[in-house]
Amino acid sequence: MRKAQSTDAKKVAFAMEGMTYKSPIGEVKMRKNDHQLEAPLYLGIWAKKGSKGVKYDAENTGYGFRTEVTWDSYISAQPTSCQMKRPS
Repeated sequence: MRKAQSTDAKKVAFAMEGMTYKSPIGEVKMRKNDHQLEAPLYLGIWAKKGSKGVKYDAENTGYGFRTEVTWDSYISAQPTSCQMKRPS
């Protein structure tokens, strides 16, 4: 809304095209041609807290996620066949 200088949905949507954001999971980007959010993709394993790579548990279960592989968004993004009708 800051970039669009408006709360009008159409103006905000156009302003978001191509916008990037440094999030806690890495840089995310709004793809212009279909407004899909491109973000890194993580492959994780459910493992016991304290085991290699598992510092925290989830919801006091004693287990948490360990990241095995991370793909940057430019690798994980898939082509689109979207025929989004853009407002003028």
